Amino acid sequence: MSPADLLAAAGRVARNAHAPYSGIRVGAVLEYPDGRTFAGVNLESASYGLSICAERSALARAVTDGAEGPVRVAVARADGVPILPCGACRQLLSEAARSMVVVHAGPDGPRERPLGELLPDPFLLEDDA
Repeated sequence: MSPADLLAAAGRVARNAHAPYSGIRVGAVLEYPDGRTFAGVNLESASYGLSICAERSALARAVTDGAEGPVRVAVARADGVPILPCGACRQLLSEAARSMVVVHAGPDGPRERPLGELLPDPFLLEDDA
């Protein structure tokens, strides 16, 4: 899937997000080496700590279906404003695949960036260091 197609898919699914408090509807699509994709959206709660981001929602769905080793994640807001994964999502995504690439909206179209650029020093267990 091209970066533009992956980003567009994230933007489409973002319309389904539940964001009554922030109003910011976010979608994420994880892509795996075999071509499978898994989508997720943010789900906000009145108890803010219980909210879940789109990236973690997509990752939970992929893990539930037994997928391992995502290669890319696209993140998009429903309104098209550029957005990047938050710190918590960067950490969990890095644990799924440190070499993952993040696709997001840029000034001239889709932009691809290594996750390691966004989170250069993830928290690691001693055995993973």
